[in-house]
Amino acid sequence: MTDRIPLKRALISVSDKTGLVDFVRALSARGVEILSTGGTAKALREAGLAVVDVADVTGFPEMMDGRVKTLHPVVHGGLLALRDNDEHMAAAKSHRIGMIDLLVVNLYPFEATVAKGAAYDDCIENIDIGGPAMIRAAAKNHAFVTVVVDVQDYAAVLAELDAGDDTTSFGFRQRQAQIAYARTAAYDAAVSTWMAGAIGEETPRRRAFAGTLAQSLRYGENPHQSAAFYTDGSDRPGVATARQWQGKELSYNNINDTDAAFEMVAEFDPAQGPAVAIIKHANPCGVARGDSAADAYRRAFDCDRTSAFGGIIALNTTLDAETAQAITEIFTEVVIAPDATDEAKAVFAAKKNLRLLTTGGLPDPAAPGLAFRQVAGGFLVQGRDNGRILRADLKVVTKRQPTDQELDDLLFAWTVAKHVKSNAIVYARDLATVGIGAGQMSRVDSTRIGKRKSEDMAEALGLAQAPAIGSSVASDAFFPFADGVEALAQAGARAVIQPGGSMRDAEVIEAADRLGLAMVFTGQRHFRH
Repeated sequence: MTDRIPLKRALISVSDKTGLVDFVRALSARGVEILSTGGTAKALREAGLAVVDVADVTGFPEMMDGRVKTLHPVVHGGLLALRDNDEHMAAAKSHRIGMIDLLVVNLYPFEATVAKGAAYDDCIENIDIGGPAMIRAAAKNHAFVTVVVDVQDYAAVLAELDAGDDTTSFGFRQRQAQIAYARTAAYDAAVSTWMAGAIGEETPRRRAFAGTLAQSLRYGENPHQSAAFYTDGSDRPGVATARQWQGKELSYNNINDTDAAFEMVAEFDPAQGPAVAIIKHANPCGVARGDSAADAYRRAFDCDRTSAFGGIIALNTTLDAETAQAITEIFTEVVIAPDATDEAKAVFAAKKNLRLLTTGGLPDPAAPGLAFRQVAGGFLVQGRDNGRILRADLKVVTKRQPTDQELDDLLFAWTVAKHVKSNAIVYARDLATVGIGAGQMSRVDSTRIGKRKSEDMAEALGLAQAPAIGSSVASDAFFPFADGVEALAQAGARAVIQPGGSMRDAEVIEAADRLGLAMVFTGQRHFRH
């Protein structure tokens, strides 16, 4: 094997015609013979380029609605033959198989077909067979063949040819082969994942995930960790699909926290009013609804002004200039919203380190989906936590009935608690958090931390008493003992929402009745580890 291989003959068959004509024109100018199929050949001929139909080379026409066109020994022999193997070359000569030095294939748009909600049969027809077979053959034989599966690599191929007198280096072909195998792996993962869903298989024997590099990151959670951001091809609005208007590149922690913030605020329907969530280390430190976005922001900020410094802010509605101006009063890492006015962008323009992202919409908190996490030797897969509770779902278990305002606050606190690390306790008043206890090993400790946060809030705002007094509280999981409810009563809470289901529910309810609390059960838990 020699390092550099001249590029004399190419087979090109693509569904995405972006940049195709210019690329092939550049190849033809270098004397490369072009073989092609179907629509690709038609597009090239219409551009005035010389093309040889694969059917003329194989001696077989495209058939079965295009399902069979490149699955032929003349094609695969030209891709797989080892040029330095005398037996291979003799077989090729005997069967009139010409060598193929460059394969350019991008696959049928299966992922896009699924994304637009196509019918089952349409999805099946968009599963490419010949393309992956050729890609894998060319990639296996990268000692002699260059393979291209992405439009973005056209320029790299031409640059490589220019640098090497119309030849490609072994290192370049290796890199292209790796890209090619990753593409076919991602394609197969998309097909198998879709099919598992189509047939209702929740736990398929084998599960595959794939992603496309969106951004190489300077480091991960800590400077000694390497990191990168990959997208999965879905169109769920969020950090992966957002447009960044200003500021330096997002970091690993920025991306993680921004996702947490936007998923949190999306729980609140903008048709029912603006909402703002402020996130720090993937936990909410303040969430509120308001009469305006600016009002919601200030109420969220008041919950924990200290923790909000250097945080991530998410809105469920368009960012306006008034809200933007309020946000600039402290240091903020990222702001994400469905949209932003030109006036708001102008306000942020003076803050060069603040990142502004717009998404064009909100993710659907009720949509199904998968979440996965790596563990030693494997990974855990579960459905996205899309559980939601309405008033009609609540079961009042105490003698005292919650008031209408308490019910509103209970449901608000419950929604926030879904996005707080367990053990989670959320104090709320008038549709705003007034104390959050997150991530503690003991639920009582989370209760006490939330109480302390409320006391800090009172001190920061100059209030006569902590706003936890008279508040409604959510617990993401049941109280295993009465001590948690007793701690909430000591903090001044008046109503509690929790899943129920403890062996000691009767003891907990008795304590709530004794302390004059209203308590409702949801029958649903929101652990978040």
